[in-house]
Amino acid sequence: MSDAYPSDDGSGDERREGDRQPGQGDPGSPDASDATGGNGLGGPPGADPSPAPDRPPRIPMPRASVEDGERPLPTLSAAENPPVPALVLEHPVLKSLLGAWALAACSAAEATAVEEHLGDCGSCADEALRLREAVGLLHPPESLDLDPALRTRVLESCLDRRPPRIPVPEWAAAYDAETARLDALLQDIGDAEWHAPVRLRWFDGEGPTSRRTTVAGVIAHLLSVDGLVALALGLDDPLAEVKAATRAPAVRTETYWQTSHFPPTRSVRTPWREQSHDLVRTVSFAGGSDSGSAKLAVSYGDFSLPLHDAMLDRAFECWVHAEDIAEAVDYPYGPPSGRHLNRMIDLAARMLPVALAARRRSLVDAGKVGRTLRLEIEGSGGGEWLIPLDGSPAAGSATGSAGEEVAHIALDGVEFCHLAAGHVPPAEAAAGQLGDREAIRDVLFAAASLSRM
Repeated sequence: MSDAYPSDDGSGDERREGDRQPGQGDPGSPDASDATGGNGLGGPPGADPSPAPDRPPRIPMPRASVEDGERPLPTLSAAENPPVPALVLEHPVLKSLLGAWALAACSAAEATAVEEHLGDCGSCADEALRLREAVGLLHPPESLDLDPALRTRVLESCLDRRPPRIPVPEWAAAYDAETARLDALLQDIGDAEWHAPVRLRWFDGEGPTSRRTTVAGVIAHLLSVDGLVALALGLDDPLAEVKAATRAPAVRTETYWQTSHFPPTRSVRTPWREQSHDLVRTVSFAGGSDSGSAKLAVSYGDFSLPLHDAMLDRAFECWVHAEDIAEAVDYPYGPPSGRHLNRMIDLAARMLPVALAARRRSLVDAGKVGRTLRLEIEGSGGGEWLIPLDGSPAAGSATGSAGEEVAHIALDGVEFCHLAAGHVPPAEAAAGQLGDREAIRDVLFAAASLSRM
């Protein structure tokens, strides 16, 4: 049966699948073009090989080999490609495809079927809307612009992690830490609490004494006494405008209070904090091992302390008075770290022989080792110190020896600091005592006499 081709008016029988392409002759007929004959485009031999200007050339389909027995595949123009038939799916199937549709994971036919269904089914449309919103939460839109606060966060992180270029000397670290802790406490109190009553306590001679002031008055006290260290370092004195300002801490404080036009308020916090920053910055630039700073002394009027010990003394005073303020405003406040507390206790233990000598006035010959008391401090920052009971500290003979031990005192580190601050009477100190009762009493009273306003 011969093949029939469609005529110009579209009539004629349909071609059988696998027949030759239109315009291409039978391979066995004389009109067929071989590999070297014809125009190579499926036209008759002798035709113009150039394509028509209004019709792009078509690439011929590859010929099948004789061995595989296949015929060439027909070439269909774009207009002859049939459209993809629409899928007809049941409601449960379409509902199960909503998740994939929301994630854009469906095929084109499935997506078309789902979208057509959403126009007719309200429940599926609501579910599709919720799924699309959920997909938006999974992939939130992000701007490519940098966060304006990124630079600030990076700098803050670097400053928190990187150690300072000029480190604070170890002997000044306690003062730096305690002033920072007190400043953090002052940040949290209100305006009215700056006028809360505070009672400054210390041990004078044979008994305790006190002075009534306010929270702002305590900061003014710290400002005026810290000014003694500022004077030793060549910095400005907060009492520079007061003529004939004395170096005695108590007198300096009373002078500051009396010369103020109004009672101290929270405005005193700024000059106190700036002064503490200046002290730490100055000693940091001077260097912890610098021989000049090690020999520098701070005068307190009737006595003086080396700069290293004076900074520890001011750290101790800052902690003690911070506890006074915290108690007045009902705020929790803990002791210093063990490392700093140990240095404060060591300073008090080294000052005890001088206080004992001033109290007892019973000296032995220079160069001889007298009786010794063992001071045992328990808890964080604790340790043991041998306190000479006899000898002249000024003459350099105040040395303790374990072989001459006549008494032993054991008490908690914070309790000992409160005793040295005059906040605990010597007779009420919770101390474990062993040995010479008179020597123990003298040491406890000497420790309390280290306190001052």
